[in-house]
Amino acid sequence: MSKRDYYEVLGVGKTATKDEIKKAYRRLAKQYHPDVSTDPNATEKFKEVQEAYEVLSDDTKRQQYDQFGHAGPQGGGFGGFDGDFGGFGFEDIFSSFFGGGGRRRDPNAPRQGADLQYSMVLSFEEAIFGKETEIEIPSDETCDTCHGSGAKPGTHKDTCSHCGGSGQVSVQQNTPFGRVVNRRACEHCQGTGQIIKEKCTKCHGAGKVRKRKKISIKIPAGIDDGQQIRLSGKGEAGANGGPHGDLYVVVRVRSHEFFERNGDDIYCEMPLTFTQAALGDEVEVPTVHGKVKLKIPAGTQSGTEFRLKGKGAPNVRGYGQGDQYVIVRVVTPTKLNAKQKELLRELANGGEDLHKDHSLFAKLKRAFKG
Repeated sequence: MSKRDYYEVLGVGKTATKDEIKKAYRRLAKQYHPDVSTDPNATEKFKEVQEAYEVLSDDTKRQQYDQFGHAGPQGGGFGGFDGDFGGFGFEDIFSSFFGGGGRRRDPNAPRQGADLQYSMVLSFEEAIFGKETEIEIPSDETCDTCHGSGAKPGTHKDTCSHCGGSGQVSVQQNTPFGRVVNRRACEHCQGTGQIIKEKCTKCHGAGKVRKRKKISIKIPAGIDDGQQIRLSGKGEAGANGGPHGDLYVVVRVRSHEFFERNGDDIYCEMPLTFTQAALGDEVEVPTVHGKVKLKIPAGTQSGTEFRLKGKGAPNVRGYGQGDQYVIVRVVTPTKLNAKQKELLRELANGGEDLHKDHSLFAKLKRAFKG
């Protein structure tokens, strides 16, 4: 049976660097190691990966392989798996699998609590102007009965007799490549090195209890949809006296019927009658800051954009103020007869609006009411 191309075995290209080849080998060695893989052909695949790495990680062998293929320069091939792990062996591989090798972190050392995330929904106006509010979140807090120890008050933790307080136990395994010693977390003490014989009746040995806590929060003016606020130290309680995690408040802003936002700028559509666009007019435009007057020049075309400086959203970091852009939409009647033309002339002098029921006018009316 012919051998697969070594580059194909490692899943790299022929121009791959030595670092890329090494990373590919580490990944595949973890995947196919016989002690951890459930693949029925793991042993053969592991040997294949090792052989490919032995050749491609060596500059001379790689050059010969690129020129002569599997046969090698003398036609005898490159040889098979010889157990050499190219400068990092079982210890390095098992370190990746089980956290073995090197110094182990003290399981009883202080650890920071987990971060929390809270989603807050704001109205369009609340996002523009900001607000101060109070939120309530569930959180695991340090038990005030045992003060986080998990042990019943007046009692103490005992050293685990199975691991001698180290939190780890050694397990020997026979593999096709020899005997391997693997260190694992002690299942009796869950890696802490200590046993609680009399558990706290409130937290049942966990050291933490689930609570709902209220937090005051200030929403800055100008915050936009998808932005978040970090509240330092408002997350989960730490372990073994460690600090609290952080709380991240993610803001979601409800859409507005009349206004749309793009960054710090606000956009809206303003309906105009045919006569207003043709003859010009001065109209009131709603903004988030109140009503303003806008002069419409005679002959204004539908889609014309007007800028209201400083009438947008404040920058959330304090860098000035956005603008509001008013896009006019001319609602033009079609197929006018003589009488309708006359009515339009009267409309320019304050007559009744022929288009009062148009949807844009309806939205504008609601915007003014708001």
